[in-house]
Amino acid sequence: MPHATAADGVRLYYEEAGSGSPIIFVHEFGDNYRSWEAQIRQFSRRHRCIVFAARGYPPSDVPADVERYSQRQACDDIAAVLDHLGIDKAHIVGLSMGGFATLHFGLNHPARALSLTAAGAGYGAEKAFETEFRKLAEDAAGKFIDPGPEKFAPVYGEAASRVQFQNKDPRGWRAFVERLMQHSPLGASNTMKGVQSRRPSLYDLEQGFRSMHVPTLLIVGDEDDHCLQPGIFLKRTIPACGLVVLPKTGHAVNLEEPMLFNHFVAEFIAQVEAGRWTPRDPRANPGQLIKT
Repeated sequence: MPHATAADGVRLYYEEAGSGSPIIFVHEFGDNYRSWEAQIRQFSRRHRCIVFAARGYPPSDVPADVERYSQRQACDDIAAVLDHLGIDKAHIVGLSMGGFATLHFGLNHPARALSLTAAGAGYGAEKAFETEFRKLAEDAAGKFIDPGPEKFAPVYGEAASRVQFQNKDPRGWRAFVERLMQHSPLGASNTMKGVQSRRPSLYDLEQGFRSMHVPTLLIVGDEDDHCLQPGIFLKRTIPACGLVVLPKTGHAVNLEEPMLFNHFVAEFIAQVEAGRWTPRDPRANPGQLIKT
């Protein structure tokens, strides 16, 4: 099985397909690298596509020490996979936890990002819910140990922003829950504690985002409530940023609306590669009502 090795020695399982400009896909907390299959099948026709399992997600290593899990480490693990494959720059596409890692990659490794696509990124970022989110994340971490993923996965899968997927595509939703049931209890718990509950709010990173000139696309479902306002904040903050809001859609947008997701990401990457995805025109002053 192919593995890249992170700076701290953790081995990261990866797969790749296709050729062309590279895209690396970064999965969410509640799923694994297999969640990107609908994207790999389309984008590998024109791009070199890479998926990898985050640390804590077999067949990657599952470190026992929670201190080996962090938001910065999740970001740097993307770079480690690229380094192993000899890729200098890539388009980075992430969902939820992977979307956070994608945004942090843009902050910490901007010269290595051809573009950033962050979907469903925002949970825990809202300052009004920051303390509550950290407590709930700690509670969820415990439930991956007891009663464990097999029993907790169906509960987690019926969250307020996931029932949309269940209603639209029960078969796809069930496959998602079955993958969640296969999570490593220790890996899921440590990831929830070390990455999710400790990561900084996106709002606390405003200065960095204002200085980040990497072409960026945000995708959010209109019923993914705790990602909507962070998405608008990022749209107004990152200079070369676009925002797509998908109607009647929840959190796992790449699974719930794969055709729409693929369409918008493909169009975005095409514009980036053509040099047409630029910072907002300064004449488009968001404070202007009527020009007289």
